[in-house]
Amino acid sequence: MQQQSLWNINYIRMCFGSFFQYLTHYTLLVTLPIFVVQILQQGEHQASLVLTFFQIGAILFRPFAGKWIDDFEKKKMLFASLAAFCIICFMYLGVQTIFFLLILRFFHGAGFSIGTTATATMVTVFSPTKRMGEAVGYLSVFTSIAMVIGPFIGLKLSTEYSFTVLFAVCALFGVLAFLCGNVAVIPAQKSKKAIADKKTFSWKNFIEPHALPIALCGALLSFVYSSLLGFLPLYARKIGMMDMASYFFAIYALSIIVFRPFIGKMFDRLGANKIVYISSFVYLVGMVALSQVDNPIHFLLAGAVIGLGFGGLNPSFQTLAVLAAPMHKSGLATSTYFLSMDIGVGVGSFVLAYIANLTGYRIMYLFCSILVVFIAVLFYFLHHRGKDKVPL
Repeated sequence: MQQQSLWNINYIRMCFGSFFQYLTHYTLLVTLPIFVVQILQQGEHQASLVLTFFQIGAILFRPFAGKWIDDFEKKKMLFASLAAFCIICFMYLGVQTIFFLLILRFFHGAGFSIGTTATATMVTVFSPTKRMGEAVGYLSVFTSIAMVIGPFIGLKLSTEYSFTVLFAVCALFGVLAFLCGNVAVIPAQKSKKAIADKKTFSWKNFIEPHALPIALCGALLSFVYSSLLGFLPLYARKIGMMDMASYFFAIYALSIIVFRPFIGKMFDRLGANKIVYISSFVYLVGMVALSQVDNPIHFLLAGAVIGLGFGGLNPSFQTLAVLAAPMHKSGLATSTYFLSMDIGVGVGSFVLAYIANLTGYRIMYLFCSILVVFIAVLFYFLHHRGKDKVPL
């Protein structure tokens, strides 16, 4: 049975376990390209592959992550996934060639997908059902904080000390993720239906059908989000605000951190539909504003508004994906949603690069604004209007 207090010790440990995994990810995300060029003496193309191989590993292992977490004893899966993540973090200290680094990045992506799926699933296990939106919202605050301080730590250590020190600190983060993420007692959530599912092979063993409608909304959301991850610095340079790009992401993340706890509470009190439509409108305003910015103040304000919109949509979709599935499929529902996000970012980066080259960044961001409208429309048809229907 779930504990009634949201801030119980196991919930807190899961949040910190997730935090240190994301902290490692964001610390390495901004520094590994520099490491590849400066230390390994490789070109920019090889530097870009460190993210590509990470994403491939994450996408390939997401479906298995959810199945394994639901099928096997959760305590053992949590232990194994975080232990593997910890070991991978230590292996960065031995990187001497680009080939070894790319292989390591593939397995890091796999370990990251399994580990973050495990901790996110356990957050729902240790949270009261009536406060699920709030629980996922606070978890998102932890990951957002990691997104803010990770790049700062990475650049600080790599420029003022050395990459050896940087990798040693990341190894420490891996140890802390392992220690925080492992708990003594985990509630049993197995059912006869869950055991029966293990005996038959089906795509439903890897993708949770009940979570698919919301996962499709999440995929479109992450498609739009990829316009920030991959192109915001290039856009900032194009409009003469390159020095403001890092502040944009700081304001963006700060907006998420400040407002997500309140959004989680509103989700539980007002319901998902109102939060999704309001957040979609806010996100739309932010993306349109970003496409039209002409001074630094407007640029940063756009970041704050976009952060508020994304901070309302993403945890809401994640919560709905988990609530749509049977409790014994919570891990599979979580991995299905995360997989949709991974795919959306990957496809978005490719498609939006083509649009940006063809039309320019301002038109690209206007195109993304239109897609935000489609997020709300898709949500209406796939969830709001048919919320009482069960997916096939």
